[in-house]
Amino acid sequence: MDVLLTGGAGFIGSAIAARLTAAGHRVRVLDALLPAVHPRQRPPGFPDGVDFLHGDVRDRAIVDRALRGVDAVCHQAAMVGLGLDLQDAPAYVGCNDLGTAVLLAAMAGAGVDRLVLAGSMVVYGEGRYRCAAHGEVAPGPRRTADLDAGRFEPPCPHCGAPLAPGLVDETAAPDPRNVYAATKLAQEHLASAWARAAAGRVTALRYHNVYGPEMPRDTPYAGVASIFRSALARGEAPRVFEDGGQRRDFVHVSDVASANLAALDALGERPPGSSRCYNVGSGEVRTVGGMAAALAAAHGGPAPVLTGEYRLGDVRHITADSARLRDELGWRPAVGFAEGMTAFAHEPLRG
Repeated sequence: MDVLLTGGAGFIGSAIAARLTAAGHRVRVLDALLPAVHPRQRPPGFPDGVDFLHGDVRDRAIVDRALRGVDAVCHQAAMVGLGLDLQDAPAYVGCNDLGTAVLLAAMAGAGVDRLVLAGSMVVYGEGRYRCAAHGEVAPGPRRTADLDAGRFEPPCPHCGAPLAPGLVDETAAPDPRNVYAATKLAQEHLASAWARAAAGRVTALRYHNVYGPEMPRDTPYAGVASIFRSALARGEAPRVFEDGGQRRDFVHVSDVASANLAALDALGERPPGSSRCYNVGSGEVRTVGGMAAALAAAHGGPAPVLTGEYRLGDVRHITADSARLRDELGWRPAVGFAEGMTAFAHEPLRG
């Protein structure tokens, strides 16, 4: 299959390029090499046979060129991370939503009807919670006064009692709580609208916390694993926000790449006009503090420091139920937490 891979020079995209090529697909990468991710503005070394185009997915002319002879698109191009503040909003909407709209319009014009979309767990907001008295509930945004006082756990919105966090599956109602999250949900809606209008097939993969070799170095847009790893490389202790008890699912980038391959191969079996979303997680619930401790121990660096700091827009707990992906596409993660973090402690970061 001939595949256009947008954002294929990025951390996740380059891993997908390698996986698709190894599986026998012919890959064309389109990447803008944005300075926030690629400060030297040059692509990584791709496997033999990968065709690289330097261009922005918002540029219809370059997208039309990139789609020539293509059977399917794997859309990874996006501005990622929570960002700094609301001043980032135009950049996020431009890169993520306008870029996706231009791509989808070009796909409709070119008759390309298969799309794998890089989604994110951030569309859920907070994860799934249960109150002993009120059952499953959706907590509201955490209040600044509670966070300032070190009360990080969201209470039951009805009685204020403590809540028990659980796994979130794809049936949960979206509740994006920052600009990045809102743009990722908009991408899914745009892709679904395209599928219905153009008789396309789309699979959205909602990544949880991805980590692994060649993550970008410490930037405001980097993932927490990269931030901790960068601190250890400088000989500094990882600084863990809140009390470190935030629950997450850390999934290795190689497993994310294999999920993209499984989704791509299954698209031909889907009916035209259809869309389907899948969580991509390891199935191992870990805390941010626990991840920092495991990484520090494997690196041989200083132990993490709990700062009590917080960021508005962060959620307390979000962990994946990936049963749908396992059951429907036969995907299984291959890299366990202990193995992955031990390796990541010494693997190179992208600078």
